Amino acid sequence: MKTQILIENLFAEDIKQVPIRNGYGEGLLVLGKENPNVIVLCCDLTESTRSQAFAEAYPRRFVEVGVAEQNLAGLGAGMAHEGKIPFITSYATFSPGRNWDQIRVSICYSGNNVKIVGSHAGISVGPDGATHQAMEDIAITRTLPRMTVLVPADAIEARKVTIAAAKMNGPVYIRLAREKTPQFTTEETPFEIGKAQVFRAGKDCTIAAIGPQVYYALQAAEELSKSGIDCEVLNMVSVKPMDDATLVKSVKKTGCVVTAEEHQIMGGMGSAAAEVLAQKLPVPQEFVGMPDHFGESGEPNELIAKWGMDKKAIINAVKRVVKRK
Repeated sequence: MKTQILIENLFAEDIKQVPIRNGYGEGLLVLGKENPNVIVLCCDLTESTRSQAFAEAYPRRFVEVGVAEQNLAGLGAGMAHEGKIPFITSYATFSPGRNWDQIRVSICYSGNNVKIVGSHAGISVGPDGATHQAMEDIAITRTLPRMTVLVPADAIEARKVTIAAAKMNGPVYIRLAREKTPQFTTEETPFEIGKAQVFRAGKDCTIAAIGPQVYYALQAAEELSKSGIDCEVLNMVSVKPMDDATLVKSVKKTGCVVTAEEHQIMGGMGSAAAEVLAQKLPVPQEFVGMPDHFGESGEPNELIAKWGMDKKAIINAVKRVVKRK
């Protein structure tokens, strides 16, 4: 395997499976110890969002807001205005979904240093159904001026993202998945806001992915290599600001790109990549994501496969786009 990071066997049945949201909870504990200005607010979902350990360790720096997402954003903005570093947490369908206006005006327009954490994002929320499956949250956050948008690929990266978000000044949206997914990066795997990482070198097609789809992309690249298609895999963890230079450098070498995400195709990371490439290096592109449809109840892996966001979907998209070069 041509890779620049240490990764477990991608096809091992015993690869460690950990919810990405766990890394957020671990990152909060690190920040709680390091910085007394870090405060966590939650909307009656303390255990689900992995805020509970922080609440128990630092009860005077935790606020249970209740089921009131607009109030969550307003309280966070006010605390940031007074010099605190608030992390406001809920399911992504509710925050940023239900309180987008308060995030837009009280946080972004006002320039307040609030970290918005949307948990249970994507269709892999599963049985909870369409009302709880955030498929539009990247689109509605990345359009906001001053907002940074980060989508970690596994729990280890989620911890790094959480810690890094607290150290930068300005609004940040962090997108987290609910279901257990492979933990395949390491403590040594680099992470930096505004940077993409080349997880696998290749010459025939670029696969740019975020969240759990990064793992699928690596698996797809391995299978495609057996048929003579050599893919480069990018982890686009920083959706905004996007690492234009790394994306363009890769695509200039490969001549085509597939973007993969557990989000609506319209307005997501793939759209952001297309905006970059339309200006700097127009090439054939295929989009792996939700095809303009709401989700439904079901088992996570079955839903991912049904709606075309799994390894097989990425392989098929690569074959299509390579033919178009």
